[in-house]
Amino acid sequence: MTSLDAAGTRTNGEDPGGKPVTTANQKTVVDDTSVSALLERGRRLATPVLRSAVARLAPPMDTVAAYHFGWIDAQGRPSDADGGKAVRPALALLSAEVAGATPETGLPGAVAVELVHNFSLLHDDLMDGDEQRRHRDTVWKVHGPAQAVLVGDALFALANEILLEAGTAEAGRATRRLTRASRHLIDGQAQDISYEQRERVTVEECLEMEGNKTGALLACAVSIGAVLGGADDRTADALESYGYHLGLAFQAVDDLLGIWGDPEATGKQTWSDLRQRKKSLPVVAALASDEPASEKLAQLMAADAKKSQAEFEDFDEAEFAARAALIEEAGAREWTSQEAKRQHATALAALEPVDMPAHVREQLTALADFVVVRRR
Repeated sequence: MTSLDAAGTRTNGEDPGGKPVTTANQKTVVDDTSVSALLERGRRLATPVLRSAVARLAPPMDTVAAYHFGWIDAQGRPSDADGGKAVRPALALLSAEVAGATPETGLPGAVAVELVHNFSLLHDDLMDGDEQRRHRDTVWKVHGPAQAVLVGDALFALANEILLEAGTAEAGRATRRLTRASRHLIDGQAQDISYEQRERVTVEECLEMEGNKTGALLACAVSIGAVLGGADDRTADALESYGYHLGLAFQAVDDLLGIWGDPEATGKQTWSDLRQRKKSLPVVAALASDEPASEKLAQLMAADAKKSQAEFEDFDEAEFAARAALIEEAGAREWTSQEAKRQHATALAALEPVDMPAHVREQLTALADFVVVRRR
């Protein structure tokens, strides 16, 4: 079977097995207990500060934001809905320990990054027309598009406010990194939208877009705590490199889940990315392949581009299943799985020159492993 390497050229690979985490010569092992504890620590420390920040918003934005975070339901009643994986807060707190500081030192950074991340989710859901997130209706569907935009803007402003309140030189350095990452994130979303209107996108363009949209903010998350803890720029830059490539691995897995993920686990519709005509990594890789299935897929997608979104959404399940099968036949499911592993390896390599406690290195490795084996 033929798949693609990172530059879009041919390499030999195994048949896709539907499990994007193992190869014949590599086995990823995740310490679930360690990762769960890190994620829970991130949620436990960050949530009270997040709630306090959201409480600063004028009504009804405070209520809308609380719904988005899963703290209340659509009727305003207390809720314990899924608030997300909390990977970014966990990374920010852990990065403070890289610098020899306490996890709490990274808390303003953890909260700021989580606010920016959720700003992007609110806007992305509206722009993409997503009606479900975390197993319930999205904000724009419940509260309307205007509130989704306003609350997203408010969360972005709060992120910078939270960071700058410390008034220290480290807080200023951290804010510069956050604003740069935010700009790249927005660049990535703009690229993502523009690619939907194009018949062809190169693998390189797709990786650049995903590096902006996902890698930049994860890079910031894993460096911002260290900066707040007094780390120098060389250390912070190495941590950013780890986070950037971890973000690319994260997005590659996300792209696989966007086509083949279990709706019960992801909280989204079956074939969700195909329904939105996204030029995600498996789609782009399939179109770049020289397998016969690639040309068949290209012909279908060219015809799809002439249809309205309403016509396209009327397709039955078999139509989307057929497109997913062609992507897999072209070798792109397996290639994307391998790309996640390549980015994972590059992320871990970036940590090698960084001096840090052994337990912190082990935890950063465990979080990286978690990203490439997750199911939602």
